[in-house]
Amino acid sequence: MDNKMIYEAAKTGNPSSTYAQNAVLRNTYILLSMTLLFSGAVAGLSMALNLPHPGLILTLVGYFGLLYATSKFRNSGLGIVCVFALTGFMGFTLGPILNAYMSLANGGQIIMNAMGATGLIFLGLSSYVLTTKKDFSFMGGFLAVGILVGFLAAIGAYFFEIAALSLAVSAMFVLLMSGLILYETSNIINGGETNYIMATTTLFVAIFNLFTSLLHLMGFMNDE
Repeated sequence: MDNKMIYEAAKTGNPSSTYAQNAVLRNTYILLSMTLLFSGAVAGLSMALNLPHPGLILTLVGYFGLLYATSKFRNSGLGIVCVFALTGFMGFTLGPILNAYMSLANGGQIIMNAMGATGLIFLGLSSYVLTTKKDFSFMGGFLAVGILVGFLAAIGAYFFEIAALSLAVSAMFVLLMSGLILYETSNIINGGETNYIMATTTLFVAIFNLFTSLLHLMGFMNDE
């Protein structure tokens, strides 16, 4: 069943809509697993080759450009290509960051702790929504404003080199990305999100930012 068929079925309000929502959820988790593995492989290759970080400007241009392309082609096979390009690019930008942590005395432990915490948070929040089927759609406006404020604060912390603000932004993004996982999972099971490519993209971005934010906070707590 393609995205258009899933979308039409989800709108009918009959038993087939439940099948459609389950199909979106199943396809989302399959694609999410594949993109996480692909992004991790690209990050590992970037680390092995010791590639430099592309910098803030190129990172933002690449991220938003590929995000736009993914959204534009979300109802076609090209959307799959775009989502892998996006997640691969994010893995590429992550490699140099992980190399910087690996150069620290306990960098490997920090990375593993952040990865473990990310996995536990994602699984815990997802399981909660899937079990209770609670509707978190009311969080949409709050999350949109919060992410925008956090994004602008992160840019300010980067250019003005304000360490305290940078830590505050990381803590803020841990909460925001946790909320985004609740919101998007709820959207999928309640029929608010009918496109598994966009659902995958949203959840991947939430996991990626949750991991990097936890990495930053744990590095600070370990005096690194």
